Amino acid sequence: MPIKIIMADNHAIVMEGIKAVLEKLSKDIAVIGCVSSGKKLLELALKKPADVYVLDIAMPILNGITTAEKLLRQDKNSKIIFMSMYDNESVIEKALRTGAKGYLIKESAVDEIVKAIHAVNKGDYYLSSTISSFMLSKLVNKSNNEFKTKNYDKLTLKEREIIQLLVEGMANKEIARQLVISINTVHTHRNNIARKLNIHKQTELARYAFKENIVQL
Repeated sequence: MPIKIIMADNHAIVMEGIKAVLEKLSKDIAVIGCVSSGKKLLELALKKPADVYVLDIAMPILNGITTAEKLLRQDKNSKIIFMSMYDNESVIEKALRTGAKGYLIKESAVDEIVKAIHAVNKGDYYLSSTISSFMLSKLVNKSNNEFKTKNYDKLTLKEREIIQLLVEGMANKEIARQLVISINTVHTHRNNIARKLNIHKQTELARYAFKENIVQL
């Protein structure tokens, strides 16, 4: 049976390009879904699970890292590959800490996507060849508790979602509607975020979020 793939990227051209490469180069890989956001991927994964999920990091509403965390909570056996333009250490570290097994740099993804899918589907790790061997050793061989704990790690998944929506400019009412929670609950989460991060202004929160690569627009 072919390896079933679902891709999530808000750039349709990128997804179509990768899909075309997979269809041309590998008959044992089948793309069963292409979606434009993390939220849509989670919904599709419930209805039609895949063997491997290929996620961008910079996506609206739910970024790829939060999506991966939620996906692994839905199904702890989910196999995830990140495909991103970001090649800095902090982003790659956060991505792999979710439990993902692969990370591809977009500029080289066309050449490596087939290898990455086969490796991750077997349970192995695969990092883009443009990432140094030093990074590979550091990120793959270290256990999760060896990574430096930051304030970000104190945030719950819901608090991270709310930060994403705040940075996107949503008001409390819009956030409540988007997440299907009450406005009072939004206020509670915002107070918890402020306490955990010691950040009390929305502009400062946005700067912190971008600096720590919590969100990308």
